[in-house]
Amino acid sequence: GGGSKQQILHFNSLTVATSIPPGGGAKSAKSAAVTNNATPTITPRAILASFLKTVADAKSHLAAAAAARAVSIFGMYPVDTIKTRMQMKQGDSFRVSGLYKGVTGSLVGQVPYGVLTFGSYEIYKQALLKKFPSTKPAFIYALAAIMGDVTGSGWLCPSEVMKQQLQAGIYPSMGEAIKGIWKKNGFKGFYQGFTGGLARDVPFRVAQLTTFEITKSIYLRTKRNKNSSSEDVALSSLEAAVCGAAAGSFSAAITNPLDRIKTLMMTDTTNAYGGSVLACASKILKDDGVGGFFAGVVPRVGYIAPSVCIFFVTYEFVQQKMKKAE
Repeated sequence: GGGSKQQILHFNSLTVATSIPPGGGAKSAKSAAVTNNATPTITPRAILASFLKTVADAKSHLAAAAAARAVSIFGMYPVDTIKTRMQMKQGDSFRVSGLYKGVTGSLVGQVPYGVLTFGSYEIYKQALLKKFPSTKPAFIYALAAIMGDVTGSGWLCPSEVMKQQLQAGIYPSMGEAIKGIWKKNGFKGFYQGFTGGLARDVPFRVAQLTTFEITKSIYLRTKRNKNSSSEDVALSSLEAAVCGAAAGSFSAAITNPLDRIKTLMMTDTTNAYGGSVLACASKILKDDGVGGFFAGVVPRVGYIAPSVCIFFVTYEFVQQKMKKAE
């Protein structure tokens, strides 16, 4: 209604609404469902071509989002390290030394992960809208987002394993982590805890999207009641970011048990936690009781809102610079 479309970009469990000018980025759900009704031939080459076109169409927004993601990760990385230490029940979780260990690997994993999840999300969304045209778009978007996360996890998991083992002090450097993990378990060692990551990310995404929609609905209803005019009301980018931060913080809290399972699985070098989500959960319950599932919940929740703020400010700054350069 305001001359722009709202595009939801997913970057490592952050939902940030950004404004994409008409004609930029991916097609809207409506046009995607109406146009090109013919069933396309699905081949690996066609999928790759679609992915590359999606990324190319939104390249300026993805570039700004990648820069913003990198800044937010770097700025909040010490909080993430403290959370990992607390979940592993290390003595001095707040020690200054090593707060940035593994940050390079995290950036190498997280920034491309954002592009990969966005590109695959768009492909899944378009395919699902064509196959199930009568299904509510909100459900399609949620399912496509989850599928995009699962796809991106294939890239992200190795960097997460190295990052968390460095944060835990298991290895002194990225090079040593790569050599040590390869020597001990080979290629599969870089996917240690992969199921734990999925067990956390899928419920987190469902909770986040659901909470975001509820928060947005309540906010818009309040805004509409205060607005005396008959014009439709919509979220600004800043308001969407605030709703996203609230939804992300709530979702982070309720999925903290799954996050601790994922952390322990990825840092378990002695197979003390059984190598599966169920075995790890059972050991946590046995050793620490129910409260053990919420170790590190404060830094996990405290990580989200500032990250969204940093992301939003940086994204807008980079976008403005790019527009001036054009």
